[in-house]
Amino acid sequence: MNTFEKAEWIWAARNGEYSPAADEYAEFVEELQLSSPSLLLNISADSNYAAYLNGYLVAFGQYADYPYDKVYDEIDISRWARVGKNVLAVRVWYYGIDSASTYYPGKAGVIYSLFSEGAHIRSSGEATPSRYSPTYRHHGVKNITWQLGLSFVYDANGADAWCLGEADERAPFAPSVLTGYKASLRPRTCRRPELGETALGREVSGEGIKPHSPNGKIYDLGREHVGFITLKFNSPDGKPVEVAFGEHIADGRVRRDVGGRYFAFTYIPTKGENCYMNPFRRFGCRYIELIPEGEIENAEVSLISVDYPVEELAPDFDMTAAERKIYDACVYTLRCCMHEHYEDCPWREQALYTMDSRNQMLAGYYAFGETVFPRANLELIAADNRPDGFLSICYPIKKELAIPSFSLHFIIESEEYLRYSGDKDFLARIYPKLRSVLDTFIGKIGEDGLIRPIAGEGMWNFYEWQCGLNGEGKRTHQVFGEGEPADIVLNSLVAIALRRIAVIEKALGISTDSLALADALAERIHSHFFEQQRGVYRNRREEQPACKLGNALAILAGAPKGELRRLVADKLTDNSVPPDVLSDPDFVTDKLPPATLSMQGFVYDALIEVDKEKYRDYILADIEENYLPMLECGNGTVWETVDGERAFGNA
Repeated sequence: MNTFEKAEWIWAARNGEYSPAADEYAEFVEELQLSSPSLLLNISADSNYAAYLNGYLVAFGQYADYPYDKVYDEIDISRWARVGKNVLAVRVWYYGIDSASTYYPGKAGVIYSLFSEGAHIRSSGEATPSRYSPTYRHHGVKNITWQLGLSFVYDANGADAWCLGEADERAPFAPSVLTGYKASLRPRTCRRPELGETALGREVSGEGIKPHSPNGKIYDLGREHVGFITLKFNSPDGKPVEVAFGEHIADGRVRRDVGGRYFAFTYIPTKGENCYMNPFRRFGCRYIELIPEGEIENAEVSLISVDYPVEELAPDFDMTAAERKIYDACVYTLRCCMHEHYEDCPWREQALYTMDSRNQMLAGYYAFGETVFPRANLELIAADNRPDGFLSICYPIKKELAIPSFSLHFIIESEEYLRYSGDKDFLARIYPKLRSVLDTFIGKIGEDGLIRPIAGEGMWNFYEWQCGLNGEGKRTHQVFGEGEPADIVLNSLVAIALRRIAVIEKALGISTDSLALADALAERIHSHFFEQQRGVYRNRREEQPACKLGNALAILAGAPKGELRRLVADKLTDNSVPPDVLSDPDFVTDKLPPATLSMQGFVYDALIEVDKEKYRDYILADIEENYLPMLECGNGTVWETVDGERAFGNA
């Protein structure tokens, strides 16, 4: 039978009706009689679920998806099943509010079906007992960040044995209501994240340590981890405890308020012993601070890592001790950024971007030797449905916010996926999306043969974290790009994307003029942006000095020819210019301000394309210079920018 043939989307009733609101939790239970300890759970939810069998957490983590492209999990939970009575309990957290980076709002609900020995035994429906959670606070909880979304408040005084089917009379179960939601469901195409090792926090004390409250305590996990925070402590008075998390101890404490962001959640304990873990919200941190309003005793704080199950390959090349130290930290950082999809900034965002994921995929091909995970990422990006032809800023989201240049990185990373996987069938599936995105840019080419920054509300013409290339802070609700002169970064990215899609088209046997268009655009880039006297490409013809990113992209776009390619490449290896000169419009030099770390890969790409052997030592030395200082702080991970903790207003 069809996996969900007998199942319905359901939710907890409010006054007998389906009337969910944003940020609420519903609980569902099923009592099962099994003749064999065999149990298979198929489940999907909006927005997130945690499933328990006989009181044990057996599954968690709805795949990040869209309401129009729902994903379900198929999970063998036989390990926790037994002959006779079993209780399945499912708690669902409905976000309901679109975050800027991680969630596309749908209808509150859950759907599941259960099979034993291959036979269907139960499905979600109106008869399923359900209720609103008496422990989690509903509605109005603060955002952690505008990208990551909601925090939570948990009140242990409302807890009962609900996950064993034993509801307290204060919050009894009642029949569920149908949501009326109809959606085609497809299985998750990559593996599910799993619980990993537990990192036990060591209490930090001594001079300079200043917790937020007199009875506060700060715990060090030893290095950065990503997963579920676990609390154990005795509360003599039952007063609330705020739990802050962060990557650094700054000002003698863990910063919880950072520029309108709030890196904390609230736990309201019962008097006496408490033990708690939230299976919905992953935290990226090294330090955890307990900020109690009253007393706490015998506190134990830990973090259970949540890991995407992937095997690390042994590097097939020789490294110095310093290079190996950097390599190991980078692979560990990459693993901290793998869950439902690749993600940027596990502490504050956990978002999938095309540009960031391009870097992550390239690293992952070498570190893990697998292509299933990157394929799932590309599939998720391809499902984005902005009506203007560009891609959204992150996936899956609904917000009217886009970084137009990042749409081009999608084409770049898709060609690289083909290169490393040979998966023509998948590329044929997403090719119409790739083509439509690129055609959107081609349609913007002006009479002079160049493309200008994309104008419109919600368009952030960002290229990288460098003054003059970061969109000047003009993002959502502002029209930016109207009348702006053409720049070398966007035009070079379009030319590169044309070259990459030409490779895809050749592999798929599709005849187009992509390569000819790339050549024509490269010629216009050279004639419009190249300054013969200085031998470099300017960012714009009439303003802004040159920079390494623009010149690297010009090489990859095919703008310089012959010996000029090598002359421009040589300029990329001069590190004598400080980063802040780009903010000075009067600064003139033939030396180029550097690219920031996230875009440095394009500089390396350009150097390798021109002469790999000549520039090899420079690239390795540059990596060592940038990354070794990061490892001195002992966090075990690497940063987005060389500024580290102080970047982005301490965020």
